[in-house]
Amino acid sequence: MPDPIALVPLPRSVVWSEGTWETTDPWEGLSVGLNSDLPLTEYSLSISPQGAALTAGSEAALADGRNTFAQIVTGANGSIPCVTIADSPKYAWRGLHLDVARHFLPVEEIETFLDAMALHRLNVLHLHLTDDQGWRVEIKGYPRLTEVGAWRDQTLVGRMDADEDSWTFDGVRHGGSYSQEELKGLVEYARKRGIMIVPEIDLPGHMQAAVAAYPELGNFPEQKVGVREVWGISDHVLGVSDQVFDFLRDVLTQVAAIFPAPYIHIGGDECPTGEWERSTAARARLNEWGLTRISEIQGRFTTYASEVLREHGKRVIAWDEVLETHLPDDTIIMNWRDPAGVTTATDRGFQTIVATSDLLYLDHYQAAPADEPLAIGGRTTLEDVYTGRLLPKKLGGDQERLILGLQAQLWSEYLPDASAFQYMAFPRLCALAERAWGSPAQSYAEFEERLRAHLPRLDAFGIRYRPLDD
Repeated sequence: MPDPIALVPLPRSVVWSEGTWETTDPWEGLSVGLNSDLPLTEYSLSISPQGAALTAGSEAALADGRNTFAQIVTGANGSIPCVTIADSPKYAWRGLHLDVARHFLPVEEIETFLDAMALHRLNVLHLHLTDDQGWRVEIKGYPRLTEVGAWRDQTLVGRMDADEDSWTFDGVRHGGSYSQEELKGLVEYARKRGIMIVPEIDLPGHMQAAVAAYPELGNFPEQKVGVREVWGISDHVLGVSDQVFDFLRDVLTQVAAIFPAPYIHIGGDECPTGEWERSTAARARLNEWGLTRISEIQGRFTTYASEVLREHGKRVIAWDEVLETHLPDDTIIMNWRDPAGVTTATDRGFQTIVATSDLLYLDHYQAAPADEPLAIGGRTTLEDVYTGRLLPKKLGGDQERLILGLQAQLWSEYLPDASAFQYMAFPRLCALAERAWGSPAQSYAEFEERLRAHLPRLDAFGIRYRPLDD
């Protein structure tokens, strides 16, 4: 006999019982309290014919319990099944990355994602705020970052093939930015739903939009560049002048003040060294710093950003390329390139977030490309996300303890609007949420059956998801 209500993620222990709770206002009838006898991450939810009670070991666990309660009462129409739930997550970090730099999302659309994340007990929104194609965050004292850097004159149409002569553009100006007050409001909106927002300022590469706004931040200020209109990796990276490091201090200090999370992501991925190799100023700084290899300049940026953020009580998170240069011991590695990178990072003692592209990049096709909207490539099905191996086989206990959690990525080169973001996210994000929570193992067929019953909740939130294959 199927459960009366399908829950996603499935709690650790769910016991349905006879009877129903008849109520037209379940939230008014829910009693809530902290219980010091419970572990910090655990909540207990009980629904009887007389009412509902939620207790938890912490405010964060209370938020998880409320989100489970929301699933139970959504669409219940006044008659709620009786149940006893004891639950806690496997991972502390259960994240979603939104790239709002390539294609801008209005605040209300991010709020919709936060609502959907809360429904699935995801608790970290990683907000990718800057890249070559757009700078999205207001920084006091640098108005051109949003006046110039937040806008590109046009965008590549279709796939970015190697043959530049085949490229066509839409001729439509695209952009947008968030004021600091808007972002603080978003932080509060997320907090009320048990979600922490972690911002990303990608450095020292992926900085063409900033260099377009302020050419003196680049390596060759006399060579004016615009905000990037195509995808791929830009050669335009930050220069090495004192002015650049002062700029980074200003940016990171202001971003740290906007976002109360104890972490700031500094990118660190895909940083070409060509401009540094051609720059006499970069070579002079290399000698001044006592370094020998051009690639070590990136390590200098990582160390500097860590020092600045440490002054504000923050720890640095960075993509796994930073492992190739010197980096502070308290850096958190976000692994994206290869599953083996998880072993490398944890073997060196770094706390690690698993965000590996083979299974957790949701900008990949969900089925045969001919049947799907244009995507960056790859193919990752719902079943892949639910069943694929996320951790290397030979990971020791000490290494496993360094795994903070799992995160899905939505890169937006080929996601022009909120509808496209949602189509690529759901229902694969439901599977990721289940795995990040550590739900009891089920067959994929059992999960899919439960998911079908869960999808009306996404309808209720207005989520435009990809329909399940028949």
